[in-house]
Amino acid sequence: MNTNAIINIAKTQLGLDDVTYRALLVRVTGTESLRKMTDRQKLAVVDELKKKGFKVTPSARQKLPVSDKRYIRLIHALWNSCHRLGVVSNGSRAALREFCRGILYPGNDKVAVDPDTLDYEKASKIIDALKAMEERGKEKAAS
Repeated sequence: MNTNAIINIAKTQLGLDDVTYRALLVRVTGTESLRKMTDRQKLAVVDELKKKGFKVTPSARQKLPVSDKRYIRLIHALWNSCHRLGVVSNGSRAALREFCRGILYPGNDKVAVDPDTLDYEKASKIIDALKAMEERGKEKAAS
């Protein structure tokens, strides 16, 4: 999130009216407009707002639950490993779903495959493919 947005959220959270807000900006930076401030001045304003009680909170993005099936966790771990090794350019869950669809149902774009719902037989095909990809990535990284 950019600094301007953080400052505006803090202004709302602290209930500052426009006069009080502008006075705070002038007191901290000597300028009453965010547009005229440098990045360093904006950070000073954020620090001042924190002293006044503003708390920066992380976004409310919820994490997906971890599967209780070991083979499903292995699929995600291998996918992340392949992404770190550069074998897979897009490490997102959507890309993993597309990869699984391509392995299990090649040429059929109308089938949706969620790796978290696979049975062991189908998951083992994905695991074998990911292990081979990971091995190629490790060999490439070693050379």
